[in-house]
Amino acid sequence: MRSSPASSAAPSLLAAVDLGSNSFRLELGEVRGHQIRVVETLREMLRFGGGLDKKNRITAAARRRALMCLARFGERLRDFNPSHVRAVATNTFRIAANVDDFLPEAEMTLGFPIEVISGHEEARLIYLGTSYCLPRSSTPRLIMDIGGGSTEFIIGQGRQPQKLESLKLGCVNMSKRFFAKGKLSADNFKKAETYARAEIEPMARAFDRKYWREAFASSGTALALTEILEANGFSPSGITPDGLTVLRKKMIAGKTLGNLKLAALKPERVPVLAGGLVIMRAAMDELRIPRIAPVGGAMRLGVLYELLGRHHDHDSRDTTVEQLLDDYPLDRPHVRRIAALALELFEQLHPKGDAADAQMLQWAALLHGVGASISHVGYHRHSAYILQHRDMPGFSSAEQKHLAALALTCRGSLGKAMPYLHETTLRSQILALRLALLFYRARRPIELPAIRLRMRGKTLHYHLSTRWLAAHPLTEYLVDKERCEWETVGWQWKEERLR
Repeated sequence: MRSSPASSAAPSLLAAVDLGSNSFRLELGEVRGHQIRVVETLREMLRFGGGLDKKNRITAAARRRALMCLARFGERLRDFNPSHVRAVATNTFRIAANVDDFLPEAEMTLGFPIEVISGHEEARLIYLGTSYCLPRSSTPRLIMDIGGGSTEFIIGQGRQPQKLESLKLGCVNMSKRFFAKGKLSADNFKKAETYARAEIEPMARAFDRKYWREAFASSGTALALTEILEANGFSPSGITPDGLTVLRKKMIAGKTLGNLKLAALKPERVPVLAGGLVIMRAAMDELRIPRIAPVGGAMRLGVLYELLGRHHDHDSRDTTVEQLLDDYPLDRPHVRRIAALALELFEQLHPKGDAADAQMLQWAALLHGVGASISHVGYHRHSAYILQHRDMPGFSSAEQKHLAALALTCRGSLGKAMPYLHETTLRSQILALRLALLFYRARRPIELPAIRLRMRGKTLHYHLSTRWLAAHPLTEYLVDKERCEWETVGWQWKEERLR
């Protein structure tokens, strides 16, 4: 695999931006060899998940608050190398109906790309982060993280997660739905708990106590619950079912959130306490958890270690691609030949492209044929669907869409490529991959001709050996057919054959 951008330059400081449904956070980590020490954290409790209207659209007020926060984060990150920063967005960004309108402005304000990650990717990063905060052990562990808009469950050993699940249960959305205006009653709790247990029950068997030995929770909700239970004498240590039951009774007796008088209850946690309590209690009941201990780290630290891995050529995306090559009946020598030629052609077409652009093309070339496992007819459409929708650890949803676009347009009519052809990098990747597939259509090693490509405006200047083409009439026919496809969509080819 190609090394990632800036892999040769070891960073001294890395930054993770976590755009959650409850809070936005910026965390800076100092690199010490293969370890990271968190040196600065900025947090703003925006409750962005509560800023969606009835149609799941981000409201104007929520938008303003978010952009003001991102501007402050952007100022702190102004001098950072882009390869040293990763910004990830979670559940609210996944479900917001108008996120595509908001995201470009958010990225411009922050000054860095924002990746909307899947629930499974969120769970993987949470496990990675917490694994660095726990003693090294081969004991199977359950990690739980209650966020503002979703809750993640992970079982793993050491640094490796084995089971991942993400549910759309969060302390913000549950509090908003079942405890409107801060009203606390036995009936509200019962309705909320019934709903939460119904959501957790389908995955409970896979995460049952027989599959793990220790349970930890990594969220701010877990830390807040632990502090409240211990400070008020409801639990001697950590979170227990009995302690949560006592806390539930105290809250119902208070009748409203405004009446709560509990030691260690911070004002910022009051609005989402009931929702967090309900999810924790339902999870402990359904998964038969006797006790949960809080643990630091969580997703932000996972993002930092993921960044560090990319700079040390331990990119989890490479591992994912290799796993896909194992999972699907792909001819590895064949796809590697295609990838090598595609990269060579891309560098000619887009000499200013960076290593990340080339790496994305390489992955697409290696995986373009995964859809043939479904049907060889129209396999590129199946490949695009798989690459966009399959769980691919390490890849953001935007990266998966990019891979899917390259797979979809790697062959056939260019009409389906029209949305992508006006973007210089993507257009060059599409052309490079299509030509690489064309020359290696026979699925065997061949002696290639000298190929020279240069794009000027909307004209491709290309050079091929006349002698070689005369000896390969089918390839000559396919090149001419490809030329016609591009001319049909407005790009001209100027042929300058070498003798």
